[in-house]
Amino acid sequence: MLSGKPTRREFLQGTGILIVSFSLPSAFKSALAQAANSSKIVALDEVDAYLAVDATGRVTLYSGKVELGTGVSTALKQIVAEELDVPITAIKLIEGDTLLTPAQGKTWGSLTIQNGGVQIRQAAATARQALLQEAGKRLGLPVADLAVEQGTVRSGAKQVTYAELIGGKNFSLKLDKQAPLKDPANYKIVGKPILREDIPPKVTGEFTYVQDFNLPGALHGRIVRPPTIGASLQSVDENSIRGIPGVVKVVQQNNFLAVVAESEWGAIQAAQKLKANWSDWQGLPDQSKLWEYVRATKITKDDVTSNVGDADKALAQASKKIDATYDFAIHTHGSIGPSCAVADFKDGKLTCWSASQGPHDLRTQLAAMLSLKDTDVHVVYMEGAGCYGRNAHEDAAADAALLAHTMGRPVRVQWMREEEHGWDPKGPPTLMDLHAGLDANGQVVAWRSELFVPDGTGGVVVKLLAAEAAGLPVDKGMSPGNIINNSAIPYSFPNVKTVAHRLAETPFRPSWIRAPGRMQNTFCNEAFLDEVAVAAGADPFDFRLRYLSNDPRGTELLKRLIQLAKWRGRNATPTTGDVARGRGVTYVKYELARTYVGAVADVEVNRKSGEIRVRRFAVVQDCGQVINPEGVRNQIEGNVVQTVSRTLKEEVTFDRSRVTSVNWANYPILTFPEVPEIDIDLIDRPTEKPWGVGEPAAAVVPSAIANAVFDATGVRLRSVPFTPAKVRAALQSASEAGHVVDVPQIASLAFNQDISQSPIPYSTVTDFARFLG
Repeated sequence: MLSGKPTRREFLQGTGILIVSFSLPSAFKSALAQAANSSKIVALDEVDAYLAVDATGRVTLYSGKVELGTGVSTALKQIVAEELDVPITAIKLIEGDTLLTPAQGKTWGSLTIQNGGVQIRQAAATARQALLQEAGKRLGLPVADLAVEQGTVRSGAKQVTYAELIGGKNFSLKLDKQAPLKDPANYKIVGKPILREDIPPKVTGEFTYVQDFNLPGALHGRIVRPPTIGASLQSVDENSIRGIPGVVKVVQQNNFLAVVAESEWGAIQAAQKLKANWSDWQGLPDQSKLWEYVRATKITKDDVTSNVGDADKALAQASKKIDATYDFAIHTHGSIGPSCAVADFKDGKLTCWSASQGPHDLRTQLAAMLSLKDTDVHVVYMEGAGCYGRNAHEDAAADAALLAHTMGRPVRVQWMREEEHGWDPKGPPTLMDLHAGLDANGQVVAWRSELFVPDGTGGVVVKLLAAEAAGLPVDKGMSPGNIINNSAIPYSFPNVKTVAHRLAETPFRPSWIRAPGRMQNTFCNEAFLDEVAVAAGADPFDFRLRYLSNDPRGTELLKRLIQLAKWRGRNATPTTGDVARGRGVTYVKYELARTYVGAVADVEVNRKSGEIRVRRFAVVQDCGQVINPEGVRNQIEGNVVQTVSRTLKEEVTFDRSRVTSVNWANYPILTFPEVPEIDIDLIDRPTEKPWGVGEPAAAVVPSAIANAVFDATGVRLRSVPFTPAKVRAALQSASEAGHVVDVPQIASLAFNQDISQSPIPYSTVTDFARFLG
């Protein structure tokens, strides 16, 4: 483990923080110089919040957005290197340190490049403009005659370096939104596939994750969790751990119970052996009746996410009606490395090292929990082994902070696997009812959906377990993320109404997991759209293109996907034999406002075992300007792999009192032999804004697989995950229904009868709809 804690001044000096300030004599003449002992500038509208140049010409980039394994640390450096014309190797990144970086918001929602990167680009453009103006003054030349190369401003034989212009001093400039950006036609670094610098040390084990970090003299803490989620602590027998070497203290505050020891092994043993009595609690719903519970939950409000025409009236008059219900299971984050944090409380101030994706928000939460000022809390970001949403990193930080505050010594808290799976916040269950209507010509005349998801009254932070258990100030409400996004659809139907019923409660403390809501809602919408296309007798590509005529970028993307996937249409009939093969199409315009993704999945379904194998994914993505195509491809691949796992395998299981899927045996994830081949076509638009890539490709995976399974077997899977048991049950149900259903009987239902009212199961009708003329 790393150890050692430099003084603030040593840290500032070592990272190139500008201790000396100045005002450039011309371009910066009106700027307010900073005192030599001032704190680092972090105001969002100041160039110095983002950039510094030291006496050797090296650039330090300060980013409030952090690296979560998505490659943004490389991409952000590319942006700065391009705008300043310096080598990318001359840039050092400091990220997520609340004393040193601007509060640019959480690293979430695929917004790091789209928002944070754009801010940094404008800061670099402002800096470049000012440096060129000052260089012109020094060299006695007009700015138009100057060029920059490798951090040196030149014109003929005359030159001056950035280090000579500003090295070791502050810019003292506001961001200038009018400062000219470099013409993309002249890009040398942005848009190039630069390899990520963080990968080699991660592969070799040299990389320092927060799980590898500690301070000299630190104690080790372990939290003693109750046997049930809502239990109250009745009593503790401290004598039960008297014989364990190195135990320093049992910490109890209301329902918060922890042990602190000199060694990690001592803390583990003490936590396991400490005898405590807890009250009983049986407050979770019956998992076998989860969806009845969701429907019965009180609705606090309705969010109408789209309303065009009169969907109810059009549905009532439709020649053919299609109805279906889709659901998406509760998921845990499943971080490979359980959460960890280190905290130190000294002289009334707290410092916490955490892998939180929102260090500035965590600072505020920790300050509130301990009744401190925000300025008395310093959060330092360190990358964690697994995140993609608000997992338990913040909770581990709160545990460590509370223990350090109690002990007056540094404390390291490392969660265990059972703790991570059992106590991290969950992606909530999602339920959607969908209805569509066709006219006699197979044209869509109406679309209506009702989504059931928890309310978001908690804003952008999730309540901390330690604060709640200890009876300390804690955030109120639920924070599942913006999970109603993409409940509306991108297609131009004449009558559409989509409503999100926001629920007063959900079984577990909710938070956001990669593509929250966007994945679940796209699954429901795109799988149901496939049902509608079949009922209309249309090819799934043709059907989508028909209703995307007003979106040229979406149209171009789908046409390129046809080429990439070598699409030749649906199977004429479901394949026979033990292994059935099929292909499924899906599409998303992320949040109906940005990144476009289309995908075709190739799957095999073993009829006997019920196992689904995803053999190939073809993905086309348009995220506007591509900063690093290699990094974007990494993200598409990661999205596909992770979401194939979530679609086929992952589901939180629970009894009436606790989570029961607390290890990899009962919360399985995708294995290396199961990873599909992934073909990618990136649409790069250098003159457009850059959009996010960390989440959008995840949104298309479940529906692509569902549609491919239907293509292979004629069976609809409407409930994620698609486990072998569910597949076998669906195949069996279709087989049994098939004995009493023939094509003429189905044909008699066409167009003049509401299919949802037929005595024949709806799934059977749609399974055979491909045979209708």
